[in-house]
Amino acid sequence: MKIDIIRKAPVDMDCSIIFQEENGALDKVELLPQNIAQAAQVYCKSEDFKFAYGDIKNFALVNGTQRQNIILLGAGNKNELNNNKVRNLLASAIRLAGKLKAKQIYLFQGFDCPINDVAFGHLLSETALLVTYQFNKYLSSAKNASEIEALHYMLLSKNTRHLNRGIVEGRIYAETTNFARNLVNEPANVINPENLAETAKQAALQYGFSIDVHSLDKLKRIKMDAFLAVGRGSTHEPKLIIMRHLGNPEHHQETIALVGKGITFDSGGYCIKSAQGMLNMKDDMGGAAAVIGTMCAIASLKLKLNVIGIIAACENMISGDAFHTGDIITSMSGKTIEVVNTDAEGRLTLCDAINYAIEKEHCERIIDIATLTGAAVTALGTQIAAVLTNNESWLEQLKNAAAFTGENIWQLPAFEEYKELIKSEIADLKNSGGPSAGTITAGLFLQEFVQNKPWLHIDIAGTAFKDKESGIYNYGATGAGVRLLTTLLKYME
Repeated sequence: MKIDIIRKAPVDMDCSIIFQEENGALDKVELLPQNIAQAAQVYCKSEDFKFAYGDIKNFALVNGTQRQNIILLGAGNKNELNNNKVRNLLASAIRLAGKLKAKQIYLFQGFDCPINDVAFGHLLSETALLVTYQFNKYLSSAKNASEIEALHYMLLSKNTRHLNRGIVEGRIYAETTNFARNLVNEPANVINPENLAETAKQAALQYGFSIDVHSLDKLKRIKMDAFLAVGRGSTHEPKLIIMRHLGNPEHHQETIALVGKGITFDSGGYCIKSAQGMLNMKDDMGGAAAVIGTMCAIASLKLKLNVIGIIAACENMISGDAFHTGDIITSMSGKTIEVVNTDAEGRLTLCDAINYAIEKEHCERIIDIATLTGAAVTALGTQIAAVLTNNESWLEQLKNAAAFTGENIWQLPAFEEYKELIKSEIADLKNSGGPSAGTITAGLFLQEFVQNKPWLHIDIAGTAFKDKESGIYNYGATGAGVRLLTTLLKYME
């Protein structure tokens, strides 16, 4: 989709969005043709439409065979707008334009937005590309496919440099998020560990970061036995994917690790999930998709940071060689783990990946992101990701990033007392603390492997997938974490 800024409205506009503050004067909207302004005034009066926040209406102007769709979008009190409010308003209007089968959209804004030009341009392009995303690959005929070809922002100002910069940045955010969405939306018979690694290699070529992939023999030699235990039940060989963006190679001490959970399908193992619980387990590599998407984004943005993306990719399946409850396994770090639940497998892969990041890649900061616990969904629902940390100042930067991207997060306490729940009588740790405080104990398990380095744990179990359209998302994968992590890293540059 083309997104640009133009200064003259064509006569035969397909679809116009009039974005106005509450009780704003339509005849003063910049560049809005007089006939549309007059028609909108009449319509607003007849419908008592005041442009209150979130209000949206559409009507059509018909002249012979020509039909022009007009969408009225209420901004409410402009001084109360923030990034996410504007993002959601634009999303509702662009989605409606798509349903009206619009090809060319013209956005007219009737007020001075309190958001700066770079941020507004970013929101404009990011929202347009995220809202119009569809995963129609396996449909015989593309259901609800968007026909939108271009979004034109109508602006009289001659200085558009900052807006255009934001438009370019927003496109990068959206395209890499959509890349991650595609990965998660693909079924498990398409995205298995080998194919995930191959897709990451293709992304490295396209976006310009380096990559290594370790196979079974190498993983055995370096004793990633916790990771390998999870993958034992599958016919698909585990893969360790290591991606490197060295934007500031002279400062290796600041290398940041992004560790993503890469379970391409999770049956639960011998602690098998219910049929309903297994339905969307293709999304259990949502953390891996977020890491790959983020690596693509930061390489495109050419951030001056050293970032290592690590994914321990495997399937958690059942076979004669699958791991059992009661097994004791030794992690790469040397810590022993009693397996009390084979469906608490993600943390077993992540703990070895975290240790690899520290010991082999010499990373000094650790971020792990995972669809890790159903407890996170129980606690926070589907709109908020859970976060645990040992570094409050870094968390503040993450909160600022979340405020910009609209990806809500909430900190859960890393109480030392809860470590009692993951203590084992016969090993160093248990891989599950039971039903109480499940998200916290999963995070505390991972904290045992970070060696006191600054650490953020992000549980996106509730936010990685939508079962209906909402805000900037349609049904399916959200690409949760790509925009959040990219923004955090951008702030750290």
